[in-house]
Amino acid sequence: MAEDGSSGGGNGAGGNGGPAGSDDQTVALDLERLILDAPRRYTPYQAARAADVPMELATRFWRAMGFPDIGQSRALTDGDVIALRRLAGLVESGLLSESMAIQVARSTGQTTARLAGWQMDTFLENLTQSVEPGLTRADVAYPLVELLLPELEQFLVYVWRRQLAAVTGRVVQAAEDNEITSGRLAVGFADLVGFTRLSRRLEEEELGELVETFENTCSDLIVGQGGRVIKTLGDEILFVSEDPVTAAGIALGLIEALAEDDTIPALRVGMAFGTVTSRMGDVFGTTVNLASRLTSIAPKDAVLVDGEFAAALEQNGSVAPPDLDGPGLAGALSAAAGLPPSGPSGPSAPGPDGAHRFNLQPMWRRPVRGLGLVEPWLLSRRPRTA
Repeated sequence: MAEDGSSGGGNGAGGNGGPAGSDDQTVALDLERLILDAPRRYTPYQAARAADVPMELATRFWRAMGFPDIGQSRALTDGDVIALRRLAGLVESGLLSESMAIQVARSTGQTTARLAGWQMDTFLENLTQSVEPGLTRADVAYPLVELLLPELEQFLVYVWRRQLAAVTGRVVQAAEDNEITSGRLAVGFADLVGFTRLSRRLEEEELGELVETFENTCSDLIVGQGGRVIKTLGDEILFVSEDPVTAAGIALGLIEALAEDDTIPALRVGMAFGTVTSRMGDVFGTTVNLASRLTSIAPKDAVLVDGEFAAALEQNGSVAPPDLDGPGLAGALSAAAGLPPSGPSGPSAPGPDGAHRFNLQPMWRRPVRGLGLVEPWLLSRRPRTA
């Protein structure tokens, strides 16, 4: 039964585990029905009426999820009606405002669109390379999706619940921590040096492998040491941490880890500490902009931090002051800015592990577009003494 007027069979398998037709349009419809587990039944207007949701709101939800306008085509299913009803119900119950519901739809749509695109590109490319003679990728796609779909669905729900638990824990902890509540974060950008020039010389497959190695190495190290990956942009990765000491360890760890791989270009990292605005999983604000600017001026295989970040490390006792007999890093920061000393009058006390973990070297002050004069500090790891 094909209520949308297509020629595909209702079970999509034709009795042998594959699509009933062979043309691309029929295969696409069969795959859609397999994935959605429902036939096309409604026009957008009919779906909105069935969900008892105003058409204008239904359209806003649909666009926020990342789907184009479809006119009055009969393309929606019972699942679409249920989703509209659930979102509208959250608004009607007062659990979410209408604007928050739109944000939920948009953030979910953007995240899952990228995930779905990556999954299908990867699976169809890698798992259909050795198709049997006489079979096309379209012939293989249906049974492949049929096998993967339930496993991927369960895994997606598992990972989402795990991530939700981790985020919820951070939010609850933030209620007891004034610094976290104030929105102060250590923000870091890690950027591959000379990536644009390199991309012109590499074949597409080589470039893809390089980016994948970079993203995987950085992501594993960042989350493994307690940071959070905000997003990756090919040759750049943005991460944050509530703790500047953790962020410093991550940044230097990234430099060290990628230096061991001869296929990866040199890395540079810029970090800043301060107030950050978080929205839909992304971060914004002057602190983020400053970290990005510091990355652009950082030397190869080096980490630059701003004065706030440097002062936070000294307050924690994780850095060795430039002069252990002098005024300490806080005093050096004040002197560099032409201000009277405001910090400790002597060397900072070692951190919790009983030793200074990092060194900081003041760099030349320089104008940074949109941020005025900035004095970066070069961060390095302090060699452990026997």
